Amino acid sequence: MSTAIYPGTFDPITYGHIDVIRKSLRIFNKVVIAAAENINKDYLFTIDERVELIKDSLFKDLKLSKKRIIVIPFNSLTIDLCKKLKAKVIIRGLRAVSDFEYEFQLAGMNKKLNEEIETIFLMSDVENQIISSKFVKEIAKLDGNINKFLTKSAIKVLKDKIKWDL
Repeated sequence: MSTAIYPGTFDPITYGHIDVIRKSLRIFNKVVIAAAENINKDYLFTIDERVELIKDSLFKDLKLSKKRIIVIPFNSLTIDLCKKLKAKVIIRGLRAVSDFEYEFQLAGMNKKLNEEIETIFLMSDVENQIISSKFVKEIAKLDGNINKFLTKSAIKVLKDKIKWDL
């Protein structure tokens, strides 16, 4: 059974992320969505909130298969997580050319750390390529319409979170 890991912050999960997840499911039997807890980043949602939000978006809103998707938090090197879960592939999403340089360097570093792990880049569909969690949070904070970017669960949680943070 082939397993791939899709690591990211998912703060919050967007339709761009979901597009990459759906494409990953066409290639791999199992996809592990690994929500990163990076101490160098400032998150709107806690790691537990992000994991729950991913699960609600994928399983409640979109009814995707719990048999093929695992959602976990992690705070280690991605290649260490791959080794622990016996995954040989890391999935990375690309939105635009500007993402490529960073992702290329990251894939190269992971390859240097463990040459058995491959990185596969998947592009979301054109209508989802402009979506970023950062922009969605900004739009939500300014009371803009975020319906085209997030699932119903994610919209509710984001709006509630922003209301409490103001």
